[in-house]
Amino acid sequence: MAIRSDRTPQEYEVLTGGGAESAELEHKGLSRRQFLRRAVGVTVGIVGVEAVAGALYMLYPNLAGQFGTVISLKNKTTYVGAQQKDFALDQKGMFYEPDAKSYIMHLLPGGSTKFLLGGTNLQNAFTAEDWTVDSDGSYWLALYQVCVHLGCKVPFRDDCNSFKCPCHGSHYNIDGEYLDGPAPRSLDRFPLAFDKSGTVTVDTGKLNQRVERPDPTTRILQPPAGVCSAS
Repeated sequence: MAIRSDRTPQEYEVLTGGGAESAELEHKGLSRRQFLRRAVGVTVGIVGVEAVAGALYMLYPNLAGQFGTVISLKNKTTYVGAQQKDFALDQKGMFYEPDAKSYIMHLLPGGSTKFLLGGTNLQNAFTAEDWTVDSDGSYWLALYQVCVHLGCKVPFRDDCNSFKCPCHGSHYNIDGEYLDGPAPRSLDRFPLAFDKSGTVTVDTGKLNQRVERPDPTTRILQPPAGVCSAS
């Protein structure tokens, strides 16, 4: 028996037992079988999307606050500044932060701090090498702990006032600039900033690997005096 196309959804609900929704579908020329097929297809699609999303979540969990994201460290007052020749690891001037896998440099101007560049050249170098200049005129860096030669963890040496790699002898100034050894460039570094409360933040998801070996026209800081031995 042909289904009249002039019936209302309410009439179909009574006559077919399929409800107003089924009646409306019949009214639009969509059979129950077609509707079910489409419904199954949509359901399978949703389940597939959820499965993929779940797998991605397992493989790539929320890394907020972990290495590879912006990491909040301590208030900047914790990192006592020092002039260039007065650094002492984790006391003043240079601080190691394991969560960020970085050394935090806080350099004070004046005294033994000797910049070899000035004016626009210095400002351009600061920008290219991710220096942060605080409102009090002090200077900050977040230096990645890995030697750029073959990936050893490079320590800061108080006795040398510089970084010296124990693996193959690559040598870097307090600001990570290449001094000597087999390293192909200066130490890599991350962007460093301060939040509204004065907490130091390091964006460990943005590694600057473009700081080349400096020459006399591009070096920022005076190299330390003397020879830094291997041990």
